[in-house]
Amino acid sequence: MNYNWHWQVLLEPEPGGTGTYLHYLLVGLGWTLATALAAWVIALALGALVGTLRTTPAKWVVRAGNLYVEVFRNVPLIVQMFLWFFVLPEIVPKALGDWMKQMPPPWSSYLPAVICLGIFTSVRVAEQVRAGIQSLSRGQSLAGTALGLTLPQTYRYVVLPMAFRIILPPLTSEFMNIIKNSSVALTIGLLELTGRARSMQEFSFRVFEAFAAATVIYILTNLAVVLAMRALEKKVRVPGFIGAAAAVQTGH
Repeated sequence: MNYNWHWQVLLEPEPGGTGTYLHYLLVGLGWTLATALAAWVIALALGALVGTLRTTPAKWVVRAGNLYVEVFRNVPLIVQMFLWFFVLPEIVPKALGDWMKQMPPPWSSYLPAVICLGIFTSVRVAEQVRAGIQSLSRGQSLAGTALGLTLPQTYRYVVLPMAFRIILPPLTSEFMNIIKNSSVALTIGLLELTGRARSMQEFSFRVFEAFAAATVIYILTNLAVVLAMRALEKKVRVPGFIGAAAAVQTGH
């Protein structure tokens, strides 16, 4: 069997006339990254806020943060995607709902996908931020208090910088997850990478080539994320604080 001939389909023009199938998939990768990056900004901002508030002395704030996490953590992603796309325009004021319905594609699918993925991921980030803060010794916050810092200043200048260094590895995993989870957006019509691979197999009847190419692109993209985050970890590492436990376990 001549496998080279089978892979030639990637260089054939796609029916839309925008270029080859390979170019068609790479444009889908662009939408995947645009969705994931925008959603990650929302996830990181909301997650950091909610995770931090859940460690404060105010009990009602902690309870509100817990409620937020439990609500969005226990509803499947695809259900949330449908709620943001189909239900939200019906429950907001009519003028806003009509505007949302009349947005031209792909924006009509892109914005709900970004909001959904951002909020869905924010609860996971919130859990990691909370765990990172609580893993620090009380001496960190007490030192800030001894220096005359207020509670918000202690969090900003002492606690959060150290906590984020601790949780960089799980945050890397969450960024990779948000890239992969963006594939759910195809259910509301966003032609990101998986959606375009599906369209390619419908047009060309080459199921293996379409999804194998998409798989390779996903792997290469996430490998790039891993390498970038490892470089960031090395840059922000505090000597003697991060990596000490791993060094003890490995005997180095």
